[in-house]
This record gives sequence, C-alpha cells and structure tokens, in this order.
Amino acid sequence: MKRAELHYTLVPQDPAGHLYEVSLRIEKPQTPCEVVYLPNWIPGSYLIRDFSKHLIAPRAATLKGEPVELQALDKSRWQFASSGEAVEIRYQVYAWDLSVRGAHFDASHAFFNGTSVFLAVQSQRDAACTFDLQHSAHSLKQQWRVATGMPALAVDKDGFGRYGAQSYDELIDYPFELGNFHEIRFEACGIPHKMVLTGLFECDFERLKQDLIKICETEIRLFGEPAVIEQYVFQVMVTGNDYGGLEHRNSTALMCSRDDLPYPGMQEATDAYLQFLELCSHEYFHLWNVKRIQPAVIQQSDLLEPAFTNQLWWFEGVTSYYDALILLRAGLIDQNRYLKLLAEQMTRVYRMPGRFKQSVAQSSWHSWTKFYQQDENAPNAIISYYTKGSLIAVALDLKIRQQTLGAKSLDDVLLHLWQHYGQTGRGLQEFEIEKLCARISGLNLDDFFNRYLYGTEDLPFESWFAEENIDFNLRAPVSLGDKGGCSEAAALSRHLGVNVVDTEHQTVKITHVWHDQAAYLAGLSAGDEIVAINGLKIASVASLENRLKRSGLLQQEAVWRCHYFRRDELRETCITLLPPVADRVQLSLAGESAWLQAQMPL
Repeated sequence: MKRAELHYTLVPQDPAGHLYEVSLRIEKPQTPCEVVYLPNWIPGSYLIRDFSKHLIAPRAATLKGEPVELQALDKSRWQFASSGEAVEIRYQVYAWDLSVRGAHFDASHAFFNGTSVFLAVQSQRDAACTFDLQHSAHSLKQQWRVATGMPALAVDKDGFGRYGAQSYDELIDYPFELGNFHEIRFEACGIPHKMVLTGLFECDFERLKQDLIKICETEIRLFGEPAVIEQYVFQVMVTGNDYGGLEHRNSTALMCSRDDLPYPGMQEATDAYLQFLELCSHEYFHLWNVKRIQPAVIQQSDLLEPAFTNQLWWFEGVTSYYDALILLRAGLIDQNRYLKLLAEQMTRVYRMPGRFKQSVAQSSWHSWTKFYQQDENAPNAIISYYTKGSLIAVALDLKIRQQTLGAKSLDDVLLHLWQHYGQTGRGLQEFEIEKLCARISGLNLDDFFNRYLYGTEDLPFESWFAEENIDFNLRAPVSLGDKGGCSEAAALSRHLGVNVVDTEHQTVKITHVWHDQAAYLAGLSAGDEIVAINGLKIASVASLENRLKRSGLLQQEAVWRCHYFRRDELRETCITLLPPVADRVQLSLAGESAWLQAQMPL
C-alpha cells in the first residue's frame, strides 16, 4: 500500500444517542483553501440523500491544538485556509437509519457505509487512506466483533484496529458491521466467503451455506475463473419485515425478514426463502455487472450531484433477469419453479399502466426523482427499470438465441463487457451497450431497442415463448394479493382497481388507485380508509375480498354503497363494480424448451 496521507478514526461512542465519534487527519493539505465534503448519494442507490444532515459540530485544529476555522460552502461542503500544516477535523455522526444505504447504531449492533461517516478531501480523492476502528466502553463490554471487506493492516482478534484503502472511492466501498452476529464461513471456487447475520431469528445454517456455495460458484464460473475477489462478505440485518440490498466491491449489505431464512426442518424451499436467495444472487452478480462493468458517468461522479444515465436497465434489469436464472443454473429450483418466479416478475410489469407512459430508458434517466421518490400515483405514471428492464433482458436473450440458432446468447454480451470493460476499467458511454449487443450477436437490433427500450410497447412474449414451447397467458386475479403465476383458483369476477392494506384500527386503507377502474371512477383516492360496504363493516382486506367474491358468485351488488374516511372526514360514494383487468402472467411448459434446457446444470 502506498503511503497514506489521510487518516480516519471512528469510535462507536454513544449507543443511546446513536452517535459515532469520527476524525479525519489530513497530513498534507494540497491547496491554500482546502475543501472537504460528505457525499450526497451512495453508489448503487440513485437518490440525493444529503448524508451531511447527520453530521454534527464539525471542528478543525492543527496537531498543536490551534483552532482552524471551517467555513460552510453549502449543505455538504466546508473549506479551511491551509498553510500546508497537518489539520485534524473532528465531528459526530448521528446513526439511526436502519437501511443498507446509511448508518445505524444502537445497543444491539452498529453498521455504517463510508458515505455516511467519512469526509472526502476534494484535492486528495486518489490519496491512500488508513482507518482506525476503535473500541468504546460499550463495544468492549458487549464483546463486539467486526465484519467488513476492507483490507486489514493491524487488527485484533475481533477486527478492531487499522484498515487501509488505496483511495477515497475504495474507502467508502467497504461497509462495516459490528456486533454479536452469527457467522457462516465457506469457500466458493477456492475463495473465502462468509455471511454474518445480525438480529433475532432461526435458521438452517448448513442449508443456507450449501445454497450460497452453489450460487456463488455458478456466477464465478459464468464470468470465468479466477474470481475477481480475494474474499467476500454478505452482511445481513434480519428484522421483522425489511428487504433490500446494496452491492459493494467485495461485499454486500442485505436486509431480510426472519421469515425469509430457511428454518430447521424445511423440506421444499418457501417462496420467502427463494426471494432471499434471489437477493443474494442479485447482489453477488453486481460484483461484475455494476461494480466493475460501469457507466462512465458513474465512474466520473464526485457523488455531490446526480449522475444521469439511460443505462440502468442493463445494470439492474439484466441483473434482475439473471438473479433467478442463476438459481435454475445452480440446481436450486426446477424449470416450473423458475417459470413461476419469472411470471411473478412479469406480473409486476403488466400491473403497471405507467409502462405505456414512460419508457425504460426514461425510467433510468429519471431514477433520481420518479423511481426513487415514488408516490401513490406511481403505477399509473412510471415503470421500473428493474422489472421491465429484466423483461427486455429475457426478450433479448430469447431473440439472440433463436435468431442465431443457439450459437449466441446474452451470456456472450456479458462476457464481452467483462473482458473489455470490467477488467480494463473502461466506462460505458451512453447507447454503447445497444451497439455492442448488435455487434456481438450479429443481429440488427435497432427496431427492438427503439420499440421496447426507448418506446413503450409491450414485448411480444406470446409468440417468442411459443417458439420455446412455453405458454404465455394473461389472466384475471384470483385474490387481491395475487402475484401472478399459474393458479387453479377461480378468478375474481369483480374488482376495485386498488391496492389495499389493513390498518391497526380495523379499516382497509387504499395505497394505490388504478386510473379508469372502479374505485377511481367512484372518486376514491390513495389514503382513503374504507369502513363499510352497503352498511356492513369492512374490518380487513380479507373481508373486502370476501365481499368481492360473494358479489361475483351471486351476481348481486353491482353497485356498492361505500363509506370511507378521507383524513378525519366520513364520506360516502357509490362504486360500480367492474370486471378485473387480465394483468396476471402465467407461464407453463407445453413441451421441451431449448432455452430452459440450456440453463440446466451440467
């Protein structure tokens, strides 16, 4: 490691106040007016988060103790006059964001991303850094351990001590988990891996370990050995109902529900457990497709202003296609279970009328506002570059395989990107991926991308899947929570066109209203709480669903008299029930599929 010019220290000082004590020592300020700042966003999550709002009382001094004035330039930058003498900046960070994107600290554990706690020195973004993680009285008493992917220079048996990074961008790409976590260790293709799980839960650790090995080895072999990493860490925070992940250069931070983990004695994998394995597969895939194969605009960002790109459909959509496909290739699911997962993913697109108003490229470009700041009207106005991006990836793979008679596939595009961009550090320019797809496949894909990536047309899956002996159908929902896939249950013959949730005080709250469907035409809006239908109390989503089913069976109550609260005002409206929209996807095998056979483990 080159000589470090920047030295950071962090102490998990106050669990009750959720406060970290942090310092930065700048050995050699480079400019007469040195500027320091905290990033406004974290790579992989495209929203301005203003991490500096949690930074408390920054102050600076020379190593002799002489005060140095810090002048605020804006919401996240400060400057100080420098004579070239070493300066130390001290501050606190309030850490109460229980997510994979920020920092969290209480008596049970501590977690932080570097973007939340480490000030950047504007003139020394490429300078080597050291980081001292120090014990506090609390961490010593609780006998906390440390889990991180950052290279250790001199640490104790629990992981406290000195770490090193070659630059600020490296420094902020190694999240830390501190606490009394459970640890699973394993090797994948000879590379040490571990998963640390924090929280209260039950788990079949051996099953989880074996499944992770299969996922990691499948992905490593896809891109080619030797692996791009020397070690890897899955950091998992287990809670009651959270879900999410964020990728890093040799680790990932994950959140899941305790019900997502495999329980002792589990026979067939539950849907919740497969969802967790998909999450692990997705974030691990980002080792290649995001952390190393990257848009040039992301590589060049200082993390202060948004970095706009049309390309997130590739980085998140293609990864979302492969995350479940990897489970099939690893032998963790069969073809029918895969088609069920794919049908559920497709349903999330077909339920969004906003797909006709926003293209996937636009969804990517406007991720900073429309996608990451969704409101109650989102289903009617936008589409997700994750979900429809994954459908474009499915279609692209099918199209390449079918028109080249199996000689080429989306794998070939991935491998080209890895060899010529990921391994070389070259960033992708706008519209470059589309050209590469055409060149590598040997196909003219202009019409495909114009219609489905930059346009808003539905992809013609019925005909494309038919060539693979897969039946594609759209059906009506069988319940209010129907996620798609094959079902033998009777469809609802009446529908409201809403998403609803139970409330604590026995009402049903509307979260989303679909345009031009029954609730919309009756004047209901997101946030309204339904309390009664035709004079009878509606106390839960289940009771509302039962009324819909009964109404359809008896062919009665075509018009409902609905009482509801809007804010604290009791209102009444009449709802004319309408037939449900056929927007749930079901996929089923009609014979042998060359596409699916090509995915099966050897």
